[in-house]
Amino acid sequence: MGNVGLGLTEATPSRARDLAGGGGGIAAARTPASARAADARLRALVEGQYDFIWRSLRRLGVPDTDTDDCSQQVFLVASRKLDDILPGCERAFLFSTAMRVASDARRSRQRRREVFEDVDEPHDPAPNPEQIAEQKRARALLDEVLDSLPMELRAVFVLFELEELPSADIAEVLAIPIGTVASRLRRAREEFQRIVARLKAREAFDGGKP
Repeated sequence: MGNVGLGLTEATPSRARDLAGGGGGIAAARTPASARAADARLRALVEGQYDFIWRSLRRLGVPDTDTDDCSQQVFLVASRKLDDILPGCERAFLFSTAMRVASDARRSRQRRREVFEDVDEPHDPAPNPEQIAEQKRARALLDEVLDSLPMELRAVFVLFELEELPSADIAEVLAIPIGTVASRLRRAREEFQRIVARLKAREAFDGGKP
């Protein structure tokens, strides 16, 4: 499937540099040498994975208004658990943390019954009105479709179709067998197509009303 055909324009925040430089809090109980090593590792995590985590949180249902704060939560958890994160397992740890943070954020939003409004931050300094409208329509449609998927299917779909990770990497990130990745991806694709068809039919019906 590869490209799902719904152009999602990402607004990558500029907060990664601030987070990367804010690892001093992890140094309290360390020797100077180990504190420097920990700070360097955390900085490398933030600089290397921030964009991936930010996009993942958006695609896991966190609204634009909360994505920066939730990204910070993910890396704060990583800073506290840094010694427990095995080398080579950093992305798996961060994504699993992002899934928990996204689930908590969605539950909190539902409890408060607040309505969040997406805020597009296109990189193009002068997009024309048609481009802006199309980007907003595509973002809204993709968000609605993804929000309808169960989290276990949504995570696999996001990693494979949007992040374009191979199945073996997804299995490692989610700590599930590769056969489970394949079955969840198949179910996610079926659900995705079914939901898109339903939404487009609803849109056509609404557009045809006098």
